[in-house]
Amino acid sequence: MSREPKRLKEVLDQGQFAVTVEYNPPKGTNITGILDNAKQLLGRVHGVNVTDNTAAVVRAGSLPVCRMLYELGHDPVMQLTCRDRNRIAMQSDLLGAHILGIRNILCLTGDYPTVGDHKEAKPVYDLDSVQVMQLVKGLNEGHDMAGNRLDGSTAFAIGAAATPEADLVGPVLAKFEVKVKAGANFFQTQAVYNPEMFASFMKAVRPYGVKVLAGIVLLRNAKMAEFMNANIPGMSVPQEMIDALRAAGDKSEDVGVEIAVQTINAVRPHCDGVHIMAIKGIHRIGEILSKAQLT
Repeated sequence: MSREPKRLKEVLDQGQFAVTVEYNPPKGTNITGILDNAKQLLGRVHGVNVTDNTAAVVRAGSLPVCRMLYELGHDPVMQLTCRDRNRIAMQSDLLGAHILGIRNILCLTGDYPTVGDHKEAKPVYDLDSVQVMQLVKGLNEGHDMAGNRLDGSTAFAIGAAATPEADLVGPVLAKFEVKVKAGANFFQTQAVYNPEMFASFMKAVRPYGVKVLAGIVLLRNAKMAEFMNANIPGMSVPQEMIDALRAAGDKSEDVGVEIAVQTINAVRPHCDGVHIMAIKGIHRIGEILSKAQLT
């Protein structure tokens, strides 16, 4: 029997500074690397996100990996995109997730298939991310999207995404408000590299009364930073960071760790937690947590 993990929602409700991390399931069936890393983080993080075919690249499903992390003693955050499922499949997966002990859902639109490795795939987008939040809220209230009564309701904390460094601050705040009204309990943001801009964003969203975790992406090299600036909307890695990564050569990942730690320290006074996305550098998560004195 697995021990019941301390829930992310409980940590946030108590006003503690929450720490979540993110894993991409394997492109295949070898789950060893994730599980080995996750064992090292037991008791050091409050939630573990599992992506849902991120960047439209085929990977193992989020739900089974979430369950395996739950059995280890973590509180998983299951990501759910609108790209691959209609409303019937989404509701079925959500009911199954609750049965398996999952209590956090991050509702996302999902990248279009043309950016991934199955470019001929037909996108679904039956619902958008806001409608999925409303759907999850309905399941929590004991009914499906068609209004049919459930034999046992769900109890999900509803998560949403935000882009605090986007240029169009007005539209970003308007979308934030729409998501709050749709039922969002907490937000995990896109990567933050400009703490002053993030502080302004947080000042603007504080009146909505929801918890916000600042996104921290580990920059492994200058090429990665330049790719993010060119291809991810709302992403703005400062040139001085890119120059420092390039100057470090083979030690660029070490510089990326230091940037992550500095950013965590800078945003910590303004938000309710951090969401660390190390991507291919999950072996550095423990070091980041220690250097930022998060555990």
